[in-house]
Amino acid sequence: MSHLTFTHRLALLLGVLVLSPVVWAGAPQAYITNLNDNTVSVIDTASNTVTATVPVGNFPNGVAVTPDGAHVYVANVVDGTVSVIDTASNAATATVDVGCSHSVWR
Repeated sequence: MSHLTFTHRLALLLGVLVLSPVVWAGAPQAYITNLNDNTVSVIDTASNTVTATVPVGNFPNGVAVTPDGAHVYVANVVDGTVSVIDTASNAATATVDVGCSHSVWR
């Protein structure tokens, strides 16, 4: 698979998930992007409280959760990166450069 094809598929997947917050069945948590301060809020859906705020890349816009609920992937539009959040610690553990960014922001 070419780098461009991979990037487009990843962008499409994350783009589809932009339209709604993600709640995964393994625990009552939702991960919501905060565009203005480059963070993701972790919300306990049982109590409707913010339990953590995770710093991520520039202009986060879209999340995806792995099927096992162990990781959350966050698309950072301006950086052209994806932040990986470990749900056990609610900390960003990696940043993946996907080689594209929104040219309007540069």
